[in-house]
Amino acid sequence: MSNNSRKLVLNAFFQRFGHHPAGWLHPGSTDNGRPNLEWYIRAAKLAEAAKFHAFFLADFIGQSGEITANTGKSPNNYQFEPFTLQSVIASHTKHIGLVVTLNTNFNYPYNVARLFTSLDHISGGRAAWNVVAQWPEHTAENFGLQQNPPPHPERYIRAEEFLNVTKALWDTWDDDAFDHPNREARQFYDPAASHPLDFHGKYYASKGVLDFPRPIQGYPVIVQAGNSEEGREFAAKIAELQYCSAQSLDIAKAYYADVKRRLAKYGREEDDLRLTPGLSVVVAETDQEAQDRFGELQLQVDVGNVHFGGFDLSSYDVDGPLPDLPYQESENGKGRFRQQLELARRENLSIRELVLRFRVSRGHLQAIGSVKTVADIIEQWFVERAADGFNVVPPLLPSGFEDFTRLVVPELQRRGIFQTEYTGTTLREVLGFKRPANPNSGVSKSASIAGAALTTDQAEAELLRATFSA
Repeated sequence: MSNNSRKLVLNAFFQRFGHHPAGWLHPGSTDNGRPNLEWYIRAAKLAEAAKFHAFFLADFIGQSGEITANTGKSPNNYQFEPFTLQSVIASHTKHIGLVVTLNTNFNYPYNVARLFTSLDHISGGRAAWNVVAQWPEHTAENFGLQQNPPPHPERYIRAEEFLNVTKALWDTWDDDAFDHPNREARQFYDPAASHPLDFHGKYYASKGVLDFPRPIQGYPVIVQAGNSEEGREFAAKIAELQYCSAQSLDIAKAYYADVKRRLAKYGREEDDLRLTPGLSVVVAETDQEAQDRFGELQLQVDVGNVHFGGFDLSSYDVDGPLPDLPYQESENGKGRFRQQLELARRENLSIRELVLRFRVSRGHLQAIGSVKTVADIIEQWFVERAADGFNVVPPLLPSGFEDFTRLVVPELQRRGIFQTEYTGTTLREVLGFKRPANPNSGVSKSASIAGAALTTDQAEAELLRATFSA
């Protein structure tokens, strides 16, 4: 796709008080911690009015952690369950995509297949699945899982089998299986339109058919979030959107090129995967006004109680250098930990400087300034192929997103790099992705069952080889 025909992908990623850790402490923040459905509905409607492609919901299931004296340390973790919330938002919107984050370690393929096909039909074909494979300690304890967690590479291998089984369940019915009931023959559906699954893999097993029609989109759009080596390979093989992070143009361009070059070995084109790093943005009428607004948030940051990649740094001088920490292969947030360590070493940052530079934006690009300043940054990253778009993660909500839609979006549209109207009815159509055909349609029952017997051992070998050779 040429630069002239490319269009920027913009997704809105909301957390209740904004993505800045001190957002809830801002003088303009007056909400309490109780769920507020109307807040999310208004936010989704605003994103849709601005022609955003998708409304992205994370899920912090079980991650509020232990109760401590500092009980407000993670206020954004206390939020609605995402499927329930997106189902409500679907009824209040018409075009915007609905991204649900779901962890493969604490679910089962059959239930997930039902949930996503339901959301896709409820929304008219706008569902997307952000596939994550984290293993937070407190979440595992919530589910009564006491055994040692699987290593980081194995989690992606398990996630791939999980996703393949889920797709196979979506494919247990032809697209039109329930469209033409034969009342004279008392057949609600044509038995030939069913393709029962009989799968027994390394991690999962499933037999039978899904109790709901195939999703409108064939499959929901598949999203992946993560910067690690395993995450890059998983995205190249499986994902259609990737939520990643980078703070500098050079690093982002190298990351973009690296992930895109991996697609060919899986028979995919570069445009089959869109990279959308996070964009932490504060925009105002002038650069100084934007800096002042961001400075108000920075003053609220507590840098005296820092935990970094599993290391407790509270005993160190926050204005001193980061200790000589090893490249600890953290089992969660592996890519982000490495990014932070490399940034601190490269620029000789103090602990305080690292927190204020990286931790408050979680490693995302920070665009702080006037409309022109912010739009120039976005356009440069897009044109120079450091990104196909962005997940907009405003530090402060709702005002930060209101400013972005009022000031920046019209400028991006004026420059011709962002859509002015939705170009389809489903999220796949709007993103320009093909609708996956059902591989079982027109195939005999025995062949469809054999085809569903996915080769987990081969997938594991491929991923481990790719990880080893990188």
